[in-house]
Amino acid sequence: MNRSELALEIAREIGFDLAGIAPLRPPAAAGRFARWLDEGRHGSLDYLARNRERIVDPRRVLPGAKSILCVGLAHARAALELPGGGRVARYAAGRDYHNVLGGMLRRLARRLSAEGYDGPWRRVVDAGPLLERSHAAEAGLGFESKATNLLHPDFGPWFFLGELLIGEELAPTEGPAVGSCGTCRACIEACPTGAIFAPGRVHAPDCISYQTIENRGPIPHALRPRLGEWAFGCDVCSEVCPYGRDAPDSARRFGLHPALDGRGLVSWIEAGEGFARTFNGSALQRPRREGLARNAALVLGNRPSDEGRRALLVALDGDPAALVREAAAWSLARAHAADAGVRPALERAERVEPDPRARAGMARGLE
Repeated sequence: MNRSELALEIAREIGFDLAGIAPLRPPAAAGRFARWLDEGRHGSLDYLARNRERIVDPRRVLPGAKSILCVGLAHARAALELPGGGRVARYAAGRDYHNVLGGMLRRLARRLSAEGYDGPWRRVVDAGPLLERSHAAEAGLGFESKATNLLHPDFGPWFFLGELLIGEELAPTEGPAVGSCGTCRACIEACPTGAIFAPGRVHAPDCISYQTIENRGPIPHALRPRLGEWAFGCDVCSEVCPYGRDAPDSARRFGLHPALDGRGLVSWIEAGEGFARTFNGSALQRPRREGLARNAALVLGNRPSDEGRRALLVALDGDPAALVREAAAWSLARAHAADAGVRPALERAERVEPDPRARAGMARGLE
């Protein structure tokens, strides 16, 4: 067994479902990424533009590195629906994948070092400056789909990616990634907001995942009804993909986070100062308390209930975040305007709202 084969075997022993080696160079998709940035398709993700040279060229990420070991780890495939309504992207149902994959990559680096592989080393999980899907495709872990995610014949889109940059020259995995979308356009046609505007092209500000996770401000009014029940992320393009229908369900690896176990969207709004404790160790921390409560409030307008109305009225009157008060106002106006006492409460909230942006949003909702 040569050095490359041994490294891949050790990665599988650690527990990764997929492993391959990509050359340390800009991937074929580098030009497409640059054009995407130039067109402003990245929305408010300014860090992508600031770090474009490092993202495109992995040689800038870790001086002295010579190879990229790409790995994949399957996650949940079964849908997660919260009590009383609301949906969360499957990948975020359990323990934070950054921590899980990061720990596994740390163990992998230690094992390789013990076998005499050369450093330096750098672990990358999602947030690192790499075009990870493109490198993983070159390493044979799958192929890039029309929805811009990575598809594998066995795991479909239901797996995480991680990378280990290493200081030893390893032979890249032979052979291209297997598979193709062919003439299928299911993801493009099913996208609730039309964010996938062409094969392999996504306008981030129209994407539900972007809006519910990365956007720190109000979600545009035109997109709010299209959120449907998605309170964190969106799996629609993956749910309709033929490659994912028979994939194994590996939810047991990550479990179900206590913040989601038997708890609905109202608890997200009520989290308050206990937010960090409640969502500790969960990917749902990403949009922070204000963003997650905003999302919950908007979904409660798309899926009205008596419990939701009561929670929205409380948030309208006293939530510390203007972002949440405005979202509560929109949902009350959308779903409960005819209920006794709701419209007077909305009019009163607009009059006393101290934040100009939130006040304008409330006025628009009342119109």
